[in-house]
Amino acid sequence: MNTTVALVILIAYFGMLIAVSFYTARGADTNTFFTANRQSPWWLVAFGMIGTSLSGVTFISVPGAVGKIGFSYFQVVLGYIIGYLVIGSVLMPLYYRLNLISIYGYLEKRFGFWSYKTGAGFFLLSRTVGSAVRLYVAAGVLQIALFTPLGIPFEISVLITIGLIWIYTFKGGVKTIIVTDTLQTVFLVTAVILTIFLISKELHLSFGGLVKTVSDSPMSQIFYWDGNDPKNFFKQFISGTFIAIVMTGLDQDLMQKNLTCKNIGEAQKNMFWFTCTLVVVNFLFLSLGVLLYQYAQQEGISIPARTDDLYPLLALNHLGLVVAITFLLGITAATYASADSALTALTTSFCVDFMNVESRPEAERSRIKHIVHIGFSLLFYVVIIVFRQLNSKEVITAVFDIAGYTYGPLLGLYAFGIFSKRPVIDRLVPFICLASPVLTYVVNENSVAWFGGYQFGFERLLLNGLFTFVGLLAVSKPIRKEEPVAV
Repeated sequence: MNTTVALVILIAYFGMLIAVSFYTARGADTNTFFTANRQSPWWLVAFGMIGTSLSGVTFISVPGAVGKIGFSYFQVVLGYIIGYLVIGSVLMPLYYRLNLISIYGYLEKRFGFWSYKTGAGFFLLSRTVGSAVRLYVAAGVLQIALFTPLGIPFEISVLITIGLIWIYTFKGGVKTIIVTDTLQTVFLVTAVILTIFLISKELHLSFGGLVKTVSDSPMSQIFYWDGNDPKNFFKQFISGTFIAIVMTGLDQDLMQKNLTCKNIGEAQKNMFWFTCTLVVVNFLFLSLGVLLYQYAQQEGISIPARTDDLYPLLALNHLGLVVAITFLLGITAATYASADSALTALTTSFCVDFMNVESRPEAERSRIKHIVHIGFSLLFYVVIIVFRQLNSKEVITAVFDIAGYTYGPLLGLYAFGIFSKRPVIDRLVPFICLASPVLTYVVNENSVAWFGGYQFGFERLLLNGLFTFVGLLAVSKPIRKEEPVAV
């Protein structure tokens, strides 16, 4: 792809985002930044959440992984449906009833001060590291496609990247994000559909031929029933259910958008249509994966050792200018829709959960919000540069694993809060939430020896949550008749 063309496209793209941010931020205050004044149309939120859910890593990983695991990932996606049903029917009504800005405010009302700070702290840790690493992985693709040919070093390109995110989010916050993420979702979905269409033309496939090619491919197998197979349906389906509950329903990033709807009814409509759209989009990504492998085989192109490199390799070097432009816009949209949303959510959580801005006058709220927003932007940059220096994919994988551990205590806290009314000794909760991931790690490392060769996958999350739940039960007290029932 011509570097000049790529540069012009990205300048126009970010110019559009910045123009949108200036329009949406007119008259904005901190309530606009945190909640969009609770006036967001549900359909706009629903579509924009697709871009937030699908990071740049997902954009390149899901099609590439089809060569190794087929369509088995769709079993996880089917599990999402149940998870989102739980979010819409249990968690969202709770958040709306309590009129929360940060969803971790529930923990203070249910358990107390230390539980609240612990839950918010786990979110800040996991989302900061996870989002920065996702941005790092996707930034590597943009570096190869654009910045290296321009002679711009990685450290400067990342600084530019994060600076652009800060520019179009610093004023309007979540109100701006809802609009920009909707636009970026349009680019992301268009990229997938257009790439499928253009590869089909290269393979001389009609629509019927396209469907037959995908369905007849051995890679399109969805369901796996062998109990010893890591792709087993029940294992994947249950994992998908809890991934959705924890990484959407207990995550300020995704839930902040839901809480900008006018009322719980509109928020639930948003969640329903978001779920339907997400299932379809994931199926398109998997179908694209089959076509990428078919095209590589037809053209005699060697499959990269890292399957994540397949889509970038073909899009930027073999499928022509239109696909290259489409891919560049798609990966950029997926990356920035995830990163800008995370930056806004982290700023909101820290301001509300740790700086108590709700009790301060507007001028002070605005000043604190600006400082925190800049602080997290710089923190993103530092984390990305550290990973660049380490330059180890194994370390990146380990960090994603560690980030996964941090959601277990949140699962245990919310499960205990909702399914039990017993009060707990609040000051002990941080110790329980720190001990649970450690115990989970010990069990995971010894599972082969202790459990006859069994290896944990995403079940680590459930085990982690169980340790937290049992720990909370151990430090809980029976409800006295004169005590009010907790929320």
